[in-house]
Formats: sequence, structure tokens, C-alpha cells
Amino acid sequence: MMQFSEEKPIWRQIYELIAMRVLSGEWAEGERVVSVREMATSVGVNPNTVMRSYERLEADGIIFNRRGIGFFVSEGAKEHIRQLERQKFMDEELPKLRERLQLLGLTIDVGVKE
Repeated sequence: MMQFSEEKPIWRQIYELIAMRVLSGEWAEGERVVSVREMATSVGVNPNTVMRSYERLEADGIIFNRRGIGFFVSEGAKEHIRQLERQKFMDEELPKLRERLQLLGLTIDVGVKE
């Protein structure tokens, strides 16, 4: 069972779990994703909640559905997630980090690893 945070909707946390599995290489591009029911059982939520996550992942081009067969990781999904996560970091986390560093009188050189 997955421990959910109250800070984000459950469907969003499942979305992020799947995205991290793809980004880490645990789920390869072209590989079949566990079914909605299997995921719901493994994380302990209603299948409708998981379906909402899958629909958003599909809309974002991270997974795709083969009717009657299931969901699969899209080609290019890993790089797409990396780009989304970089942008999220730059928009949400980096400004907070900069503010905290400034308050503490610290500096840091930040570079992008290619």
C-alpha cells in the first residue's frame, strides 16, 4: 500500500509514481504498464482514481492505450518526463531554494547535466 500525502490529490501522486518509474528506467519505453485494477489494488485506492491518473498520463504523452490490450509507455516518454520535471523544478522549487540560500548567505553554482 502506498502512503499518500494530504498535500496533493491521490491521482496526482499516482501519476508521479508512474512517471518516476519511467524516468528511473524501471518501466521501459514500449513496455506494458500494469492494469488500472492491478495498480488500484497495489496502492489501495479505487480504480477510478487510478484511471484518472492514466488518462492524464495519456494526455501528456507518457503512456498510450492499445484498445483491449492495455496501456504502454510511449516512445520518448523518459525524455518528455525529464523536460516536464526540469520545468517544474525551475518554476516551483528553484525560486524557494534561491530565497533560502539568500536568507542563509549561501551561494551555489547550478549547471545542467546533459
